[in-house]
Amino acid sequence: MTERIYFDWNATAPLRQEARAAALAAFDVNGNPSSVHGEGRAARRLIEHAREQVAALVGAQPRNVAFTSGGTEANMLALAPAAARDRLLVSAIEHPSVLAGGRFPSGSVERLPVTGSGALDVAALERRLAALGSRALVSLMLANNETGVVQPVAQAAQLVHAAGGVLHVDAVQAVGRIPCDINALGADLLTLSGHKIGAPKGIGALIGGTEVSLVDALIKGGGQERGLRAGTENVAGIAGFGAAAAAAREGFPAETARMAALRDRLEAGLRAASPGVVIFGTESERLPNTTLFAVPGVKAETAVIALDLEGVAVSAGAACSSGKVQPSHVLAAMGVPPHLARAGVRVSLGPSITESEIDRFIEAWIKVSGSLLKQQSQSIAA
Repeated sequence: MTERIYFDWNATAPLRQEARAAALAAFDVNGNPSSVHGEGRAARRLIEHAREQVAALVGAQPRNVAFTSGGTEANMLALAPAAARDRLLVSAIEHPSVLAGGRFPSGSVERLPVTGSGALDVAALERRLAALGSRALVSLMLANNETGVVQPVAQAAQLVHAAGGVLHVDAVQAVGRIPCDINALGADLLTLSGHKIGAPKGIGALIGGTEVSLVDALIKGGGQERGLRAGTENVAGIAGFGAAAAAAREGFPAETARMAALRDRLEAGLRAASPGVVIFGTESERLPNTTLFAVPGVKAETAVIALDLEGVAVSAGAACSSGKVQPSHVLAAMGVPPHLARAGVRVSLGPSITESEIDRFIEAWIKVSGSLLKQQSQSIAA
């Protein structure tokens, strides 16, 4: 039986061997990291070592790393109103956990438009900042999880800070794939999720550019994580996150260059196989591993199932919304017509992908798309 091809790395990356080893070793450390005895100190050392590894991945200070259960919780922790910061500005293509507004009341959350190429409309941001000034907390992803389009974060940071506001950056999809230095970006707060870079699922972090104390605790109790996230730490998950961060840092940028070449090979194959294919976001800088495409007449849900039967795992947009039969909110924000948005299929690659797997995907796509288009033609004729 032919091995399956996993092309859904933006949903979750396979567990790195380094992360697996670190997490398994941590399971054998029995102490509570808040205990002062030897066993507790051993657990604490694992956490603090991982904190250093995660901080190094994004150029932060270890003391400004607060571990969470994942990217969604980190976003919720970051997105909280304060006495002088009562308006939240987000782009229309953000992750659902950001679009929901975190802890801001719904009436104080504004969505900013994006261009047809999938990038933030910077002029719209500038106009709103001129009106709100220091009242604004702005949340902007570094790279979109569906299209892979890289957002103008550094430019936005200059505008936000000039107005006296605060910038939160969701770097979940970008880290390990493009440069992600918190200081170069100008981010005040930065969200990471471990499983996107090959750590165990269920671990993430909120990182401060200067002091993570910019935020108020979401989970209160025993005072762990400098009082920002109460509850006994997930030592094994944190250790795995640290190991994955170190591996991602070591592999960058060689892995990035190789993935970009594979993505280009895939897109050339798609254009040859389906002359009518639309590849979204090509006018903008994109992640090197991400392709979101559509072929008119081929519905995404049907294509994903058909490809799965051929042994290929892809998704219809984001994993957190791919089970919903509705157009992608990202493509809708870009002005893509609903019939085309419903055809969007996302392919996302990772370091272990080979050229032969790209070629096998194209073969599977030729078979699947040809069959689906034929069925549609017969249905119309009937």
